[in-house]
Amino acid sequence: MKYLIDTHIFLWLIFEPGKLSKNIIDTLKNSSNQVCISSISFWEISLKFNLGKLELNGISPEELPDIAAQMDIEVLDVGSKTMASFHQLKKVDKHKDPFDRIVIGFCLLNDYILVSQDGKFSAYEELGLSTLTAPKIVR
Repeated sequence: MKYLIDTHIFLWLIFEPGKLSKNIIDTLKNSSNQVCISSISFWEISLKFNLGKLELNGISPEELPDIAAQMDIEVLDVGSKTMASFHQLKKVDKHKDPFDRIVIGFCLLNDYILVSQDGKFSAYEELGLSTLTAPKIVR
């Protein structure tokens, strides 16, 4: 199966793996699964780091793509097709975060299961978004 991890899941894998459920850890470690992160997550991290809203414990944002590669997490470029299709993603008043909405659009367009603990993503299930949260996959 194809999984795209949300930004906070990636950061928790590095800095706070205890925050992740056994189900998520087992899924991400399963070698038959494709585990990816969107390039947009690195922009989000870099932006928050620059604004002083995120501490990376001595790691620079530039190091994170290499850390992802060391963890066998593939970095996927968002691409023009996803960006051009963004208008199809219906507005959900509770969820206006542009980073999350791009990740949602990418998952829908490319049939990825989104791994996140963000409860706001459930609003997109009616559009076909699949998520992996603790403790189960919601389809």
